[in-house]
Amino acid sequence: MKFQPTPADTAPTCRICESGRAFLEQPRFAEHSMAAPSAVRRCVLGVANATVLRAETLATHGPPLRDPAAFVSLEFRLDFSTANATPQTPPPLPPLPSAARVCPPGGPPAIGRCHSVVTTDGVRPFAAATPYGMSPDQIKAAYSFSKNSSAGFGRSIAIVDAYHSPTAESDLNVFSQQYGLPSCTIATGCFVQVDQRGNVGGASTVDEGWALEIALDVQWAHAIAPAARILLVEADNNNYSNLLAAVDYAKTHAQYVSMSWGAGEFATETFYDSRFAQAGVSFFASSGDPGLPATYPSASANVISVGGTHLPFDTTTLTLVFNPDGTLTETGWSGSGGGCSRYEKATAAQTSFSGYAQVKCRGKRATPDVSLEADPVSGVSVYDGTPYAGQTGWWRVGGTSASAPMWAARSAVAGAVVNASYVYGGSITYRDITSGNNGASTLPGYDLVTGRGSWVGATP
Repeated sequence: MKFQPTPADTAPTCRICESGRAFLEQPRFAEHSMAAPSAVRRCVLGVANATVLRAETLATHGPPLRDPAAFVSLEFRLDFSTANATPQTPPPLPPLPSAARVCPPGGPPAIGRCHSVVTTDGVRPFAAATPYGMSPDQIKAAYSFSKNSSAGFGRSIAIVDAYHSPTAESDLNVFSQQYGLPSCTIATGCFVQVDQRGNVGGASTVDEGWALEIALDVQWAHAIAPAARILLVEADNNNYSNLLAAVDYAKTHAQYVSMSWGAGEFATETFYDSRFAQAGVSFFASSGDPGLPATYPSASANVISVGGTHLPFDTTTLTLVFNPDGTLTETGWSGSGGGCSRYEKATAAQTSFSGYAQVKCRGKRATPDVSLEADPVSGVSVYDGTPYAGQTGWWRVGGTSASAPMWAARSAVAGAVVNASYVYGGSITYRDITSGNNGASTLPGYDLVTGRGSWVGATP
């Protein structure tokens, strides 16, 4: 039956907390409205002079759901300037040729979506028996990163993702053996897997898409910083309340925190920015894969927003294509998330940087700050033993989900606290990316596609 909301459907009990967030306390859906198969339910709720722009709940397959407890509390986007808004449907994300987003686009605010993207065979995601993406040595050659097996020693990198991967450790072992990397296991203390409370073993619910995201993040943090300790913190699900609880644990147990997820910006996002602040800890967030506009938490002034590029990778010979003079032509990836934040102010370090004025963010936070390889066409190799799209094996994966953990790992190799002052200072050598477009154009010095560019060199 097609979903037809009745007055009862759009009359839940709501609460406004001091931060201005509205929560659906007890949705009263008519029984017939839940009879449709899995679908998104939308309603508009007028609440105390504020208008909830969109409220969405995913229904499940099967008989009608009558138990309000089956619905989790949802955070809504508020528009205090309009009393009677109509539902705002987010524009569809642009298609990705020969690639597929691992986590489905869309969903309500404050529900994180992973930013990994896999290549396809033209129809469906494609896994192979042997690697067919870029290798650690190729990435290190592209950026002149250290190939020392002791890189990252004494540092801890926290990977924050949602749900559980039952094969994270064994997948890392396969990856390490394939590429001659040092072993990193639970037994040696190099790899630790916990839930958002720090309980050993991780979250309880498996999600195939997030398991692939976890494989990407863990393996490529280890690839760039092979001697660093990897702490995987799995949130119970992808609700921001749980993802941020996982961040809270991560930031007190690691010096570098990588987050390869996000969602659209919302009016109360600055309320959460303090969650990305801890003395001596660096935070990295993938900028997304829709091009413009900016996403959150990438837009938070307390994180380093990591965008994406394309490296010249021959998918037939599986080799990097160097120019005759030995250089590489790296370009901005069309899917690299970026833009001027609607709600966040730029840091003093960013506004004082010479290239900031040309992107016309006018005092607002500009994203991304930096970039690395993210185009799935020139994606990295990832091994996943948890079935995704009915397959296990080697995937070629891109998205800013790849560039964020690599930036976190490269920062761990440097051993520095990498914040806005560090990124916009003179400590890092960048490859300035001046070709490419994500809805904005690349520009000399700084742009909304690749930020300052890609980190190159083995020092610091």
